[in-house]
Amino acid sequence: MCPGVVSDAPGECPICGMALEKNPAFGGDDDGSELRAMTWRTKLGAMLTLPVLVLAMGAMLPGAPAWLGSDLARWAQLACATPVVLWAGAPLLARGWRSLRTGRMNMFTLIALGVGTAFGYSTAALLMPGLFPHALRHGGGVALYFECAAVIVVLVLLGQVLELRARQRTGGALRALLDLAPATARVVEGDEERTLPLGQVTAGMLLRVRPGERVPVDGVLTEGRSAVDEAMLTGEALPAEKNVGDAVTGGTINGPGSFVMRAERVGSATMLARIVAMVAAAQRSRAPIQALADRVAAWFVPAVLAAAVLTFAGWLWLGPEPRLAYAIANAVAVLIIACPCALGLATPMSITVGVGRGARAGVLVKSAEALERLEKVTMLVVDKTGTLTEGRPRLRQCTAAAGWSEDEVLALAAAVELGSEHPLASAITGAARERGLSPRSARDFHSTTGRGVRAEVGGRVVYVGTPAFLHEHQHADDATLFQAAGELQNDGQTIVFVGVEGRTVGFLAVADPIKATTPDALRALHERGLKILMLTGDNALTAMAVAQRLGLNNVEASVAPADKMKRVAALRQAGEVVAMAGDGINDAPALAAADVGIAMGSGTDVAIESAGVTLLHGDLRGLVRAVTLSHAVMRNIRQNLAFAFLYNALGIPIAAGLLYPFFGILLSPMLAGAAMSLSSVSVIANSLRLRHLRLD
Repeated sequence: MCPGVVSDAPGECPICGMALEKNPAFGGDDDGSELRAMTWRTKLGAMLTLPVLVLAMGAMLPGAPAWLGSDLARWAQLACATPVVLWAGAPLLARGWRSLRTGRMNMFTLIALGVGTAFGYSTAALLMPGLFPHALRHGGGVALYFECAAVIVVLVLLGQVLELRARQRTGGALRALLDLAPATARVVEGDEERTLPLGQVTAGMLLRVRPGERVPVDGVLTEGRSAVDEAMLTGEALPAEKNVGDAVTGGTINGPGSFVMRAERVGSATMLARIVAMVAAAQRSRAPIQALADRVAAWFVPAVLAAAVLTFAGWLWLGPEPRLAYAIANAVAVLIIACPCALGLATPMSITVGVGRGARAGVLVKSAEALERLEKVTMLVVDKTGTLTEGRPRLRQCTAAAGWSEDEVLALAAAVELGSEHPLASAITGAARERGLSPRSARDFHSTTGRGVRAEVGGRVVYVGTPAFLHEHQHADDATLFQAAGELQNDGQTIVFVGVEGRTVGFLAVADPIKATTPDALRALHERGLKILMLTGDNALTAMAVAQRLGLNNVEASVAPADKMKRVAALRQAGEVVAMAGDGINDAPALAAADVGIAMGSGTDVAIESAGVTLLHGDLRGLVRAVTLSHAVMRNIRQNLAFAFLYNALGIPIAAGLLYPFFGILLSPMLAGAAMSLSSVSVIANSLRLRHLRLD
């Protein structure tokens, strides 16, 4: 109910009074002790409450034996109700007393006052009947409410048991993620291998992964080869081939081969640990809509106490005889039925279940605020490379100017690009390796983000980048080259020019295939009413070619990283609620500037850290799932809040006796307790529906 409360030791929440849960993201897990204790108290409480109910209600039945109304039966009610209230209900009373002592009113304040009033009044009536006026005596004794106190305790405990079971189920997403990591790892030390607990593995260790085992930590293959099932990250059913030098991720499943890997990221630094931490943090975060419930809760309990006092006074003044009995019963009913547990559970239960559901589908939500904002998004801004396209460009063509060979141009470009992390650089250096070229070492490397790179190779300064980048450094144009490049750009290929000592000596045509899932995902997003803008650093011809294939009308090309951020800010100022999807370092400023930043899971750490939502599977189908999830969670929260408000708006007046003058209907404290428990269970059940939400 209070996700922001965190403690380093077991205890109870200082705000709502509930027992704190162990956080599985930090190595803890719910051992079920609180659930077992509450279940035991509920069972014993119910066993002792049954005879109290029989003795109290049986005396009211026509033809009931006389002994049911005797003093012995009344003392038997006290004997059975006392352990129910003082032992089974001890946690409830203790939390209520603590709330009064600290001044933090909560649901246990009302429960403790209601149960305490009914039990205290009945005990006093039995032990000291002379203190009560004759008008309260019926059949020789003052009316008792032991059955009300006992039944309310049992019903509240039953509600706590159902809630605890539901909370255990909401933690299933985190436990499922944690279970992806093996408990041990096999460490290779020379010719020997030994098994270590996963927590003792350190970076640099060599680890053996055998067929069918899970990869223990993030690292790189140093020996062997295999196919690894990376569905937890990519969503792809086909295993990925892994050779020496390839990276593997902890939690993925090794296929038929055996390999040795070098551990690089261990403990909390692994991708799996970061995913678990992100999900746990999101489940503890508070959505802005929670502020409404917080404002109501701030005055709700004092208002209920005032309503109970007014109910008591009204019945004592205007009610029929026995007035005091009516006044106490209806005041207790108001206290019990108005417990704000349903209101407190409405938002955090939906957030917890919804974030867990998203995690199972590869949608990692960093905070509840991001989830709420995503529902309101009107404009989606997408980068091209790695978002709409695969992000694994390949060299399609190398064209050299007169007097230069293709291999010379490619070798020079590869020498410069060895110092760059841009996806295009990988395509160029990879193509050089495939052709058997050995690029010479470069020095004095300098990069201009979004435009190009420069370095000295073999005593000559080489520039690799956009035409504008070469123009800035006074390289002469080659009309033949530019004409050939333009034709390739119209086909959607990205052109990188190479300049040496003031002359453009050739260009490289690089193509990045559009992801097979992108067209359907964009169509689904359009159907949900989102406007889509492609914002890319690529040139206009290439960008328009890609946009035409995807049916996108809004395209802005040759946009520098800093300008992406400014463009996102301008859209927000124009009244759009902006989501930005990207995967590179150059997208990080725009991701941070958007209302909701969406990082592709295949992207850089910087992009993921800057985003509010991460799509593990790395394609825009994940964004469709995220939008669907946000709408479903927010709808669920509104349903919960509406139910909680409506329940209290109707329940309190009825419990106070509003219907009695017209229909003679009164709500007994027992029925009020049942209704209160039912309200919490209804909110929980509604929230748990999100576990089975269809996101595709």
